[in-house]
Amino acid sequence: MAGPISLRVADLKQYAYCPRVVYYQYLMPVGKKTTFKMECGKSEELRIDRLEKRRKFHKYGLAEGKRLFHQGVSSDRLGLSGKIDMLIEKDGECFPVDFKFTSGRPHKNHVYQLCGYALILEDIYKKEISTGFVYLIPADDAVAFDLTHTLKEQALAMANEIRGMLLEKYMPPAVENRNKCIDCEYRNYCGDVF
Repeated sequence: MAGPISLRVADLKQYAYCPRVVYYQYLMPVGKKTTFKMECGKSEELRIDRLEKRRKFHKYGLAEGKRLFHQGVSSDRLGLSGKIDMLIEKDGECFPVDFKFTSGRPHKNHVYQLCGYALILEDIYKKEISTGFVYLIPADDAVAFDLTHTLKEQALAMANEIRGMLLEKYMPPAVENRNKCIDCEYRNYCGDVF
């Protein structure tokens, strides 16, 4: 018996931001424009990797721990996989950390991505993952999030919505907040918006 359609954890983040991004990636794999923000994010993540190896853990509210970078994780049972930017292990606990090149505070879509990682880690390690961090690269700050049961259930429900969209092959409506479209790599394909 086949498991659920395999998704990437990043799909949860993208779907929460704009469902059409996931639609284009899976059902209309078109060429996408690399945005300035994407390019900066890649180079800044490499810089942060080097810095994090030497830093203490105070930004994460921890006295110590072990850092693991770019850990590939997956769960066949959940049909989810991804690569965690950084995983902190301390005294049998795990804390996923996602690096973001964004200004302002993290958004709900970033939290769903953390929940996806937490769900996979829970499936692998058979223990609850209750805290994750979004590391804001421009601010040089880590923001902690409580990864509640409710948020994880919402992330799983979202994964099922994505699978439904993929099975039924329907294009979701455009997001109401058109400011999200300004820097979108798929902007040229939303003819009903632009």
